Amino acid sequence: MSSPQIPGALPHRSVLEVSHLREYAFGHKGLIWWGTIGFMVIEGSMFVMAIVTYFFLRIRVSDWPPSAPNPDLTFGTLKTILLLASVTPNQMAKWAAEKLDLRKVPFWLPICLVFGVAFLIVRALEFATLWVSWDSSAYGSSVWFLMGVHTAHLATDVLDTTVLTALVFTGHVEPKRLVDVNENAIYWDFVVLSWMPIYLVVYWAPRWL
Repeated sequence: MSSPQIPGALPHRSVLEVSHLREYAFGHKGLIWWGTIGFMVIEGSMFVMAIVTYFFLRIRVSDWPPSAPNPDLTFGTLKTILLLASVTPNQMAKWAAEKLDLRKVPFWLPICLVFGVAFLIVRALEFATLWVSWDSSAYGSSVWFLMGVHTAHLATDVLDTTVLTALVFTGHVEPKRLVDVNENAIYWDFVVLSWMPIYLVVYWAPRWL
């Protein structure tokens, strides 16, 4: 026989004990992972629309690039090679963070940072060899937009890597910071992957089309 309900008393509620659970989680079990994936989907869609716009403009003119030589391949190709090479230290930093390895994370993060700074330097040189300004034509605007937005992603990740490296080397290391290292590595993979079609569009589409 159940106990009578006391007038005015709150109804009985079950309580779940969660004090034993960790305050952080890697991968799809963590909210940061979902936020990172969502951001990449949004930004990836923007890159797709920008590339579609580029080809839409291309089919409306006969001369492409208009009144300008093709972009120089030197720095764009060099940066592409460096980006692909950066995948290895980036992945090593990601794996070390997942294993909570406080010895390897401080080793790989600075290497990732050096790669990032090198990319920004080469990107600055790239802009000078596009042989077109952003306001010279529709071609120039579309190329500079693609390059500019990708540069913003590069700079964002380099800034994030700088902050994480500083935290690691000043002793401000805790598991949730290693989750940030892991998510930063995932975002860098997106930066590398998104550059591949942009490289083909900016440097090879004018030669092929």
